[in-house]
Amino acid sequence: MLALILSVLTVFFSFFFDIQFHVDLTLLSIAIVFPLVFTIRGSFRRREKALEHLSQFRSALKTMYYFANASNKLSEEQKKEISDILIEISDTSMDHLKNNKESTETLDPIISKVQEFVMEKGEIMPGRLKDRLFRFMNDLHESLENLHAINTHRTPISLKAYCLLFIYIFPLIYAPTIIHDMGADNPIYVTYFVVILTEFILVSLYNIQDQLEYPFDDYGLDDIKLDSFKIDR
Repeated sequence: MLALILSVLTVFFSFFFDIQFHVDLTLLSIAIVFPLVFTIRGSFRRREKALEHLSQFRSALKTMYYFANASNKLSEEQKKEISDILIEISDTSMDHLKNNKESTETLDPIISKVQEFVMEKGEIMPGRLKDRLFRFMNDLHESLENLHAINTHRTPISLKAYCLLFIYIFPLIYAPTIIHDMGADNPIYVTYFVVILTEFILVSLYNIQDQLEYPFDDYGLDDIKLDSFKIDR
């Protein structure tokens, strides 16, 4: 809204004070469009990588669940205990991503419960089952670390600030150039329409990139549906 109001005011004052000049718009496209496209592609790639790691995360949890519940050495109570631990890991991890938490201090102790369970049941648990659980715990840790890194490290703030700054500056240069190129004899509303539409496109692209930056917060049409990757979906 701020960018659109700025566009309207810029066109109005350009006509009012008869301000017009010619600037090669190729420079503006390099200054704005290229960085925007670059950041959108980077955000989209991170979103795709996040989907891969989420799939690996759920696959590791489900496989550990199957191995633990297929063991004849564990009692039903012990199977339920390990199942509850895996469900807690799943729910806490999804909550961690959804709330964009930068610290893993609440998540790490819950994940460690698997190791604690294996150490407590070491005498009755078969060695092969231990190896399999730890094997898929490695996949679990790897996927979670990657997801946490994607959630924490995004597009450089300086690049986003640069794009936003030039989006706000754009009407100040674009409006007088359009008036000069189209001529003052053309209908005024055409100039308003062209400048507002162009600014709207740039702001929309910036907003799309900003939404893709946070694929886990469930705020936006393209956000990842985290509930689909829970162990008990």
